Amino acid sequence: MSSLFEFELLHVCKQTGARRGRLHTPHGVIETPVFMPVGTQASVKTMSPDELKADGAQIILSNTYHLHLRPGEELVRKAGGLHGFMNWDRPILTDSGGFQVFSLAGLRKVREEGVEFRSHLDGSKHFFSPESVMHIEEALGADIMMQFDECSAYPCDEHQAKEAMYRTLRWLERCMKAKTRDDRALFGIVQGAFSGKLRMECAREMAKLDLPGFGIGGLSVGEPKEIMYEMLDLLNPIMPWDKPRYLMGVGSPDCLVEGVLRGVDMFDCVLATRVARNGTVFTRDGRLVVRNAKYAEDFSPLDAECDCYACRNFTRAYIRHLFKAGEILALRLNSIHNIRFLTWMMEQMRQAIEQDRLGDWTEEFYGRHGRGNW
Repeated sequence: MSSLFEFELLHVCKQTGARRGRLHTPHGVIETPVFMPVGTQASVKTMSPDELKADGAQIILSNTYHLHLRPGEELVRKAGGLHGFMNWDRPILTDSGGFQVFSLAGLRKVREEGVEFRSHLDGSKHFFSPESVMHIEEALGADIMMQFDECSAYPCDEHQAKEAMYRTLRWLERCMKAKTRDDRALFGIVQGAFSGKLRMECAREMAKLDLPGFGIGGLSVGEPKEIMYEMLDLLNPIMPWDKPRYLMGVGSPDCLVEGVLRGVDMFDCVLATRVARNGTVFTRDGRLVVRNAKYAEDFSPLDAECDCYACRNFTRAYIRHLFKAGEILALRLNSIHNIRFLTWMMEQMRQAIEQDRLGDWTEEFYGRHGRGNW
């Protein structure tokens, strides 16, 4: 592993076993556990880099599939990589596009060499292999690159899950051989669908490899949350203790808490900004749909305890008015608030882990709104 990447495990909570760490990258240090806002197409929807920094974002995620289709990795490379292209000087992680490709269903064909698929934009044919994906991700220039993997659907049978898991392991070896840059970290992705046996086998095989980190993929794809938690419980004691664990595509407040309690260090999800654009925000007292009529004359902030730009300057009544008037500012203010709420949560959990009181913090957090009000 390159000396440019180092993970320090700083503390383990005596109450819960949750982890507090620090991941060093060429573009800065990431304090973990961390939530990563998603900038799929080199932009976190409606938000500027300065607003993300003000919200406490340490690292953002972009997507290989979408950026390959538009504008193309070579254009991004010529612009100085994603950091230069989008004017973001902090760490960036790129997903491999595996989830997006396998979500295309009838538009793709999987074989050992890779995946042939048609663009959702114009129907044009494309081919992703572990080698081509490494080339694309290196051109994009992210600090952390995810391997090309095969994500199983939910539900799927044991045979399908086993085939996808072993192919993911084989593709990881090909990704490792194809990687050429020491200033890029490659994370493997643990697959195995909802078979505890396969999940543990995959984690054990990946643990033999000297990778700087590991993703946990194929969860939060429609299964009940309890099944996801069961898989995390099985993986927690098996995954390398001294490497960061990244639960992919998970970002509701309750899942962040439950993931941290089960040893996860990194999370990403589009949920926060997606629901924000639909008029929903996270607060200390649970979900709030600011478009609702009852907020028409509510002159309090979205969350009285929040320090974000939206809560410091505007009221529920005003933001509701913006939604009703079709003003873009409504989407921006809600997004600013939701991203800040999740980064605040992670700050609080990091502090609680250091103080060996994450169990107490969790009960206090859930005590205000229950566990499922998201």
